[in-house]
Amino acid sequence: MTQKIIITGAAGLVGQNLVTRLKGREDIELVCIDKHTENCAIFRQLHPSVTLIEADLAQLGSWSDAFAGADCVVINHAQIGALTEAPFRANNIDATTHVLDAIKNHGTPYAVHISSSVVNSMADDFYTRSKTEQEQMVRDSEINAVVLRPTLMYGWFDRKHLGWLSRFMQTSPVFPIPGNGKYIRQPLYVGDFCAIIEACIDNPRPGETFNISGRERIHYDNLIRMLKSASDGRARIIYVPYRLFWILIKTYGVIFKDPPFTTTQLEALVIPEEFDIIDWPAIFNVDATSTQDALTQTFQHPEYSKVVLQF
Repeated sequence: MTQKIIITGAAGLVGQNLVTRLKGREDIELVCIDKHTENCAIFRQLHPSVTLIEADLAQLGSWSDAFAGADCVVINHAQIGALTEAPFRANNIDATTHVLDAIKNHGTPYAVHISSSVVNSMADDFYTRSKTEQEQMVRDSEINAVVLRPTLMYGWFDRKHLGWLSRFMQTSPVFPIPGNGKYIRQPLYVGDFCAIIEACIDNPRPGETFNISGRERIHYDNLIRMLKSASDGRARIIYVPYRLFWILIKTYGVIFKDPPFTTTQLEALVIPEEFDIIDWPAIFNVDATSTQDALTQTFQHPEYSKVVLQF
């Protein structure tokens, strides 16, 4: 029996990786939705056989008709970075309101909601507040949903985090690290996370919530050195006083409309916090990839490592 799976935010990091994983399954019909024109074009090149609807979920439209007969919706759309609050409200709140309405109107029996570890974070910014509100909206809707809260992710098609940093290393003579770099990160390989999403599709877990973090605790500067090695980066790593780094990021944001890294993300980066590590390989019966192996897979794949999504 074929399952119809809707994936929102399908042209981004998680969406592209999830489609890459699921599109070969004969028991699944994928219907994907995204609004980003350039990334939708990349999606069509990579996955020409997969149905893609280019639409802004923050606006009501005929896209909701695609939810008819769906067995599961992966609620994956998200605004990750911006300089003002409006994009976060539109893409994390308004869009989710419309998606939840479509789920209810068409009687979709189950959803996998991609939340974020920031709901448990000490950070206080537009992203954290909007993702926290978004998750609560899913809970209040009373739809049958499992909630997954991943930490910072990386992997194929990563346009912002480690992907952007690796490209920066290729073009800049130096790579600055704010402060002493000794703050713990728990990056999550998106390939592993998509395996968890697939497990939640195949074996529904309505009403359950899982904090999904990377299983290795790594100092940020060590992570950057591993990244440099895996991506054959050329830049020399230097340490920059935090305040100076903040000013440089702020200046960049004034000059460029949509910077890949903002001062609020920098502030969140250096917060001294760690996330609980659950035994998600056993819970979901998936394999965990080591950080070193995952970085190698990410930056040395003959095809996907060369694909660069747009901001």
